[in-house]
Amino acid sequence: MYVKYLRELQVHVELFAAQNYFYAYYNRSVFHKIIHRLGLSGIIDRINEKLKKEIDHFQPQVIWVFKGMEITPSTLKWIRKKKILLVNYNPDNPFIFSGTGSGNEHITASIPLFDLHFTYNLEIKKELENRFHAQTALLPFGFDISGEVFARALEEPEIIKVCFLGNPDKGRADFIVKLLEKGIPVDVFGNGWSAFIHHPLAGIHDPVYGEAFWRELRKYRVQLNLMRIHNEHSHNMRSFEIPAIGGIQLAPDTPEHRIFFEEGKEIFLFRDAEDCVEKIKFLLALTGQQAADIREQARKKSLDAGYDYKSRAYYAKSVIKKWKERQ
Repeated sequence: MYVKYLRELQVHVELFAAQNYFYAYYNRSVFHKIIHRLGLSGIIDRINEKLKKEIDHFQPQVIWVFKGMEITPSTLKWIRKKKILLVNYNPDNPFIFSGTGSGNEHITASIPLFDLHFTYNLEIKKELENRFHAQTALLPFGFDISGEVFARALEEPEIIKVCFLGNPDKGRADFIVKLLEKGIPVDVFGNGWSAFIHHPLAGIHDPVYGEAFWRELRKYRVQLNLMRIHNEHSHNMRSFEIPAIGGIQLAPDTPEHRIFFEEGKEIFLFRDAEDCVEKIKFLLALTGQQAADIREQARKKSLDAGYDYKSRAYYAKSVIKKWKERQ
């Protein structure tokens, strides 16, 4: 999305899909997975050499690394010697690795090597500044929905029920089970939920993508949002996707949710499972018109406040431009 919208803003952008190169190798065979885990594959070295060749050919003024698990600190040092502005944006927490895809040793070692860190999380921003004296800028998540998709999602009849869209983990499953045990039916969409939840009030569905994702997000009366450990005091992508499609969001009561949306009007927040149950009962009991008013307010706030990725890209461009001018 950032490539798309930066190009619309007349920025000359070339994409080096480091992670795609890695997974194309890693997922090719069990043998490739084994030798990589043993440290014998050499794929990371090959990716970094390919990147250096691309840099020499393209001669960029700025290199923006998203996360950076495949880019080694030695490559970043090589880039720094060329006086190229190095920018990082990590959509996960660089200090908490909650899975194999959320971080590695390259992430930790590379933090001091970037000139500028974008981060979605106020706590991470403060830690980057305090521990590493890093230069930072807040870049929250956002949404990207076409007007055509939104219009078609409006045609969906409302389902007066709770929905959760996302893959399972133990924390999410335990929380949803608490709701089920209180008599709250919940439909979940994702990979592997049947291994986590066995309850007659649970509706287990496969994950949905593309336009089907937006339709499901819109049509349920209550869209539950649950944080993972690396952003439990922050926000996530669903924080903006739900209101942008005109959904009614019930999310953890975090400082950032209160910054972005007005509680009780554009978003509903819970402190714990018991509070969540009470909020669900309240929302399910709303009249159709009351629910429609909340949906409209959530959608309006998302558009008026510029929570879309085109606006995020415009902001990121302005920040990078200022930093480039300071070099």
